[in-house]
Amino acid sequence: MVKDYQKILVPMDGSKESEAALARAIDLTKLAGDSATLSILNVIDTRVFQNIASFDDTMVDAVADQARKSLEKYQKQAQDAGIKNVDYLIEYGSPKALIANDVPTELKADLIVIGATGLNAVERFVIGSVTAYVTRAAITDVLVVR
Repeated sequence: MVKDYQKILVPMDGSKESEAALARAIDLTKLAGDSATLSILNVIDTRVFQNIASFDDTMVDAVADQARKSLEKYQKQAQDAGIKNVDYLIEYGSPKALIANDVPTELKADLIVIGATGLNAVERFVIGSVTAYVTRAAITDVLVVR
């Protein structure tokens, strides 16, 4: 018997891979029934801003505003597909820790659906991909979507 996931988390970074993960998460949430919840996450990596000399709050606000617009679009996509319980959240900090541990713990998620790769090729080369970390360190089941 296939496990019935009721609280599904899908991190989004705007890449084609994350959009494929969202499509799969929508399908799984629909299969789980009307009581299932889909949470769409965007993590704003604050380490990026620490290296910018002219850093100010307006930059973070602009990035957060763009993230909110994207997440609202993804939320509508899920609602249009028939998902009754769909929400989104924006977090600030290290994507690896937030996606693998902090957010799933807070939401009591029982599945993370994540794209195979994301937007940041430099980070992937230097310190390893977020997806690779999440598959190793997550507190719950992880489905990697290609």
